[in-house]
Amino acid sequence: PLPTNSLSLIINHKLKKAKMFIELHLIQNFAPANLNRDDTGNPKDCEFGGVRRARISSQCIKRAIRREPVFEQITGKPLGERTKRFIGKLAGMLTAAGKPEAEAQQVASEFLAAFASKLEKDAAKTAVLLYFSPAELQGMVDALAAAWADVSAADDKKRAEAIGQLVKGLVKEYKNRTSAPDIALFGRMLAEKPELNIDAACQVAHAISTHRVTMEMDFYTAVDDLQPEDTAGAGMMGFTAYDSACFYRYARVDWEQLVKNLDDDVALARRTVEGFLRASVAAIPTGKQNAFAAQNPPSFLLAVVKPQGMAWSLANAFERPVRPGNDGLTAPSVAALDAYWGRLTAVYGLEAGSKVMALALEDDLPLQNLKAYCVPTLEAWVKATVEALPVGEA
Repeated sequence: PLPTNSLSLIINHKLKKAKMFIELHLIQNFAPANLNRDDTGNPKDCEFGGVRRARISSQCIKRAIRREPVFEQITGKPLGERTKRFIGKLAGMLTAAGKPEAEAQQVASEFLAAFASKLEKDAAKTAVLLYFSPAELQGMVDALAAAWADVSAADDKKRAEAIGQLVKGLVKEYKNRTSAPDIALFGRMLAEKPELNIDAACQVAHAISTHRVTMEMDFYTAVDDLQPEDTAGAGMMGFTAYDSACFYRYARVDWEQLVKNLDDDVALARRTVEGFLRASVAAIPTGKQNAFAAQNPPSFLLAVVKPQGMAWSLANAFERPVRPGNDGLTAPSVAALDAYWGRLTAVYGLEAGSKVMALALEDDLPLQNLKAYCVPTLEAWVKATVEALPVGEA
């Protein structure tokens, strides 16, 4: 028999590497809004089930989630930064560390060109957006400062060789891991430096309306406050597009990939899932909110923690568009999702060990198949979902 401590190590290792997925489904009805615009300024849309649907892009949703304050609050870690302007920030940090400003600017430019991306023509910005955590950026500063005599040398060849050696070490250190929970969730891609790529642990679908939509136009005018009383007409006029829709949202988190991306820090991975759940509920895109104030929380939440098996988007519950009646769109949308869940579990079965948590905002939502999984509050829903995850040493 294995010694107790060896057995514990094996169990803990398996818990860390457990194959598990967290799937999130939301029904969210928005008042008239233009939350996510296309290149013409109109609300994004798409065709699904043969009819036009309102749409909010996954990129828009992911940004709203990562920028929602509760995400950083729960994870206890600062967000990564996505920018072309790391040269200026890196140079500023080197200057703050006591390095001459001109040398710091040159070293930052040459280092980032070798480490991550070609530069734009003016050499003030990288050619592509870079995505790094504050800890990663500080690591770059510390490494450069430690080798300052070589990386800032007057001899071009010596300087290039020193920076090259530094790049090799940092690429090895940052490969396949990050300290930023948002980077661990949503991934990082650098075409010029694939060694720094991080596979996203989270898939996020475009949110689509459960029903057919028709875009509408708001004609508006503005009054000139100093316009003479005997002068008719508006100071300006224009129009803006909007729609109103009940959306289905879906996301899937790969627990094993998340733990790997966070360098096997299981405790941080659990906090990241909790932060993601809370931020997904709270986050609302900011597009045109000053004009529409569509601040509407979700009406139905469903979380499924699966140890394995097929991924289940429930979007096909709405392939036949929901039709509004006296009970609006939210209730029939939840009913369609509930019925589709019932059909899926009856035909394919629910994997052993799966945990299902549901939360309904309204007491009278028509639930049959999911009613048994309902909890009374958001706190209970989040707690039950997080408690379904593996536990291990950080």
